[in-house]
Amino acid sequence: MIEVNLRYDLLPGVDQQAYIEWAKKGIRLGLKAHGIVEARSNRDLLGSPQVRATYVWKTLADWAVFAEGAEWQALTTELQRSLATNVSIEIWGPSPVAPESIRPTKQE
Repeated sequence: MIEVNLRYDLLPGVDQQAYIEWAKKGIRLGLKAHGIVEARSNRDLLGSPQVRATYVWKTLADWAVFAEGAEWQALTTELQRSLATNVSIEIWGPSPVAPESIRPTKQE
């Protein structure tokens, strides 16, 4: 699996309702895509970037097909033109040292 992180700062004075609608549209679009595993979003408690949206995909190829689609391209263009600045995308793959999640064992 891979993780794709979309990170950005909202523009000062951004129309919050327009942003919320944009975000809902993005979530719906991502969740109907082939190969999507999950989506989550976080706010940076220390400042910038203000938003990180993480999409987990089965394969890099699944992400590539989605990212090249007209709907995703239009959505990211709208984000960069009227809602946010410092937009970046990071693509993360599994570590060769710890390819699976590691959790502590339960202690009695």
